[in-house]
Amino acid sequence: MAIGLAAMGAGRARAQSRSPAVRATPVVRDLQNPWSLAFLPDGAMLVTERPGRLRLVPPGGATTSIDGVPAVWARGQGGLLDVCLHPDFASNRLVYLSYAAATPEGAATRVARARLQGTTLAEPTPIFEAGPRIANNFHFGCRLAFDRAQRLYATIGERYSWRDEAQNLADLRGKVVRLMPDGAVPPDNPFVGRGGTRPEIFSYGHRNPQGLAMHPETGAMWCHEHGPRGGDEVNVLRAGGNFGWPRATHGVDYSGAVISEHKTLPGMVDPIWVWVPSIAPSGMAFCTSSVYPGWRGSLFIGALAGRLLVRLELDGERVVREERLLERQIGRIRDVRQGPDGRIYVVTDSDEGAVLRLDPV
Repeated sequence: MAIGLAAMGAGRARAQSRSPAVRATPVVRDLQNPWSLAFLPDGAMLVTERPGRLRLVPPGGATTSIDGVPAVWARGQGGLLDVCLHPDFASNRLVYLSYAAATPEGAATRVARARLQGTTLAEPTPIFEAGPRIANNFHFGCRLAFDRAQRLYATIGERYSWRDEAQNLADLRGKVVRLMPDGAVPPDNPFVGRGGTRPEIFSYGHRNPQGLAMHPETGAMWCHEHGPRGGDEVNVLRAGGNFGWPRATHGVDYSGAVISEHKTLPGMVDPIWVWVPSIAPSGMAFCTSSVYPGWRGSLFIGALAGRLLVRLELDGERVVREERLLERQIGRIRDVRQGPDGRIYVVTDSDEGAVLRLDPV
């Protein structure tokens, strides 16, 4: 069983387990490796499938494919990844997609935006690319989320074989970037005006972050990322913060070789929660509803290798309890969202993937 580690070297916090109080009810089935979902104002869902399809799932209706999706590089971990709505979607209909894009030089993580018109994405336009372009198919990231000031955050993986670039401020690998809705750089980004740095960078020292959510009360952006063998992390992002990879980590290489002797280093931001061994986290959402007794304010995280849903009970920015739900019951959980009905929805990653709703028993 994974052990959660308290931040700042404060010792081990014992993982707690309780009997699940929910059942997983299928909402839509027969999806091919779904990666993310976003709820429209009318309760319909947009669901991405990694091979490159975007599905519209109306409440109680038949699933429809959306036209106009950018071409994606669907190899390995690449493909169509996250979908995110502009905060003013109800009036501007803007949709944001992250995906792996192929070029003659190799693949790169891109972010594009388009306007949803019926079942078509009109004028899809790339607004950001996380170069350099590399000929491999690992660690693209890439979760998207807006903050209260309508700035767009995107998580970028370090592309696996170039992990040291996560510490290089002239390179976008292993970073979280912050953009304006049109892809421009916000003037208050922490590295704006510093020579030799990429001004898009908000934080660095990340490995492969695949979870991103804004805290509903504080407005802070929370993020989680894959470790290697062990060392999956939950972090609270700080402007200009160095989150350690690969100089500080709780994990070891897949061969068992030591990556770093350090779990923490001066000047680096420590995670608030760590899993050793890895659960392979993907997707995250805060619960703000009262649908589930005792769960309001909790952070929910999906797990791929762990094949479970984690609930982290919080006291501010401190994890006080971990609960494991649906373990080995529904498969690899790729994404987690709270719906407009207050219920938690999860996306399962397989050739016959699904969106499931957690209903109180």
